[in-house]
Amino acid sequence: MGVAAFLLLAVSVHTNFEAGNIGKVERLSENHIRCAVTGETDQDGRNRQPSWFYFRLEGVGGREMTVDITDLHGEYNYKPHKGTGLRNMRPVYSYDDKQWRHVGKVEWLDNESTIRIRFKAEKDRVWIARQPPYTMQDLARLLKELRGHPHLKQETIGKSVEGRPMLLLTVTNPKVADGNKKVLWLMARQHSWESGTSWVAEGFLRYLLSTDAEASKLRDQFIVKVLPACDPDGVVRGGVRFNNHGYDLNRNWDAVDEEKMPEIASQRKAILGWVDSGRPIHLFLTLHNTESADFIAGPLTAGGPKVRALGERLQKLLDDTTTFYAPKGARDMTETTTPGMKGRMSVTQGLWADREIPAFLMELMVDRSEKLGREPTVQDRLEFGAALVRAMTGAVLD
Repeated sequence: MGVAAFLLLAVSVHTNFEAGNIGKVERLSENHIRCAVTGETDQDGRNRQPSWFYFRLEGVGGREMTVDITDLHGEYNYKPHKGTGLRNMRPVYSYDDKQWRHVGKVEWLDNESTIRIRFKAEKDRVWIARQPPYTMQDLARLLKELRGHPHLKQETIGKSVEGRPMLLLTVTNPKVADGNKKVLWLMARQHSWESGTSWVAEGFLRYLLSTDAEASKLRDQFIVKVLPACDPDGVVRGGVRFNNHGYDLNRNWDAVDEEKMPEIASQRKAILGWVDSGRPIHLFLTLHNTESADFIAGPLTAGGPKVRALGERLQKLLDDTTTFYAPKGARDMTETTTPGMKGRMSVTQGLWADREIPAFLMELMVDRSEKLGREPTVQDRLEFGAALVRAMTGAVLD
């Protein structure tokens, strides 16, 4: 969690709250400021990710403000970029840090890898973020609300680098024998900037634990395991993609290092322990956010006709019943995240290599949705989570 307060005459910039993060702030004029994205690099000082910012302006009420968000250049899978993949972003703003709206027109300054926002502030304080934040406090709020539900079990399967609990939630009807139940696993927030995945997971849990007749039936038919916060340290500090030792928590599933990557180690132990005890996983899905396109990817070729059919059923249900837009269909995953280089497996690649678990990755757009005709909101994410329950269970039961 960053802490900063840069005084700019009557305007100040703050990040002294959970997930808050912005770098150098410059005053270009009384109502024009430039905020540099801090970004993060990995354990080798490579793969700089500039995907997250979240800060509060004070003293802006009634002002015609111009805010430049810069330093959007970076490197992805060892390939440098100038930030142009972020040129279509429309950040969100809030006057209460709860209700979020997307900003209006955004100008891209190509020579500086910068987006420029202009607005007239309605109130003295305004929060600005890459997309609607979802903090560990938000997760604690949700779990407090769901506490005591007879079909929800919460356990700690390990600790993060900073000692935060790695949570595993289980949803099922304990009064129905497990023997014939199908098993789903859902994973969210492997990368801390991808807050949209947490809103989806919340919608997923809310629907699955609701009084809806179909949800009640599904609890009788399924055991659902949810890993809701795979990088809690990164969420708290306002990180981007790497844990506190600089390791990408979705790029190192070929390695086991309880000291440098305790998050992966605890999750891997829980997942493989489940399978090794003789219990199945019928579908595993990890949620992610991206600026490029919606898609799902999994071991379509390696898994043979059965796994390919599973992926295609999931794709069709998503196409037919949700805002998911992937006209090219499900993608076949590669053996590693960096073809031509040794190692570096994602969770889906690692789980397939280890135990041939039918594991799929889902990318969800943070920019304009083709089906919505706009950027997704918090409510859209929550509704997608509920629809995802029906799509995943439908794909397995078909």
